[in-house]
Amino acid sequence: MIRARRSLLVRVLTAAVVVALFSMLRERSDARAVQSADTERARLLAATIDIHVHTLPDNVPRSVDGLEAARQAKAHGMRGVVLKNHYDPTAGLAYLARGAAPGLEVFGGIDLNLTVGGMNAAAVEHMTQVTGGWGRIVWMSTFDAENQVRYSKENRPFVSVSRNGELLPETKAVIGVIARHDLALATGHVSPAEGLMLLREGQRQGVQHMVVTHAMNAPILMNVDQMREAAKLGAFIEFCGSTLVPADAKARIDRYADAIRKIGPQFVVLSSDLGQQGNPLPSDGYGDFLVAMRQRGFTEQEVAQMSRDNPARLLGLR
Repeated sequence: MIRARRSLLVRVLTAAVVVALFSMLRERSDARAVQSADTERARLLAATIDIHVHTLPDNVPRSVDGLEAARQAKAHGMRGVVLKNHYDPTAGLAYLARGAAPGLEVFGGIDLNLTVGGMNAAAVEHMTQVTGGWGRIVWMSTFDAENQVRYSKENRPFVSVSRNGELLPETKAVIGVIARHDLALATGHVSPAEGLMLLREGQRQGVQHMVVTHAMNAPILMNVDQMREAAKLGAFIEFCGSTLVPADAKARIDRYADAIRKIGPQFVVLSSDLGQQGNPLPSDGYGDFLVAMRQRGFTEQEVAQMSRDNPARLLGLR
């Protein structure tokens, strides 16, 4: 009886030791995996530029203000960021953020929604005169775009860029200011057909820097052939990582990867489109997006082209 009890005790103790060892090994393995992921994210983020960062001040909650977003980007070893606001120009905020994060390339822009007068060439011209001259991107209307309002089935005023298949004179005037000041034209939330019209006019007027704003996202929803046509017109195609937490994020990134292979990384710009309260901080989320692209088979060189080289070219940097 005593021997049986001793044998049972030995077996129990042995099992407990084995479980403890496995648990310790698993924790070490998990820690190494986390450390490895952090290392890869840091390596991929180095010298990158995120052209789509939402920050405070704003009329909706954001996770970070423009100055802190710049500090975080610099701490991650990034080269630069573009601060975006749907309703207020951000050239002045970019000037302040450069002071908060010396050495970081910080740019702003103007989004041609109703709050700045819609297709308002004077507003774009004014942006170029703001201290520092760091206003660089002109987004065609986003939340107030006719395409966005109709897609959302809302009954409210909107901003039009075209009528009866032709760009409006005020739209062409805006593109003229973009060309004259060597700014970047971003298509905003207009329809695919309107986006291509904008790019053709941009090409005609000599605009050197153009990008299709998150082409695969609603309400734009460009198909691959349309994105290829946009690339032929000289535009980069933007893919935004956003948050990778939702259940459908994996499928979304898979769709991105498939489209990018068909278009070619040389025509693509990756960005975060982050800053929303509750989502990852922009720099962190951008790094996660780059890691996700590596996991889908893109080489480090291809990821660097889409996150370092192409954004720099879009912004007119070396």
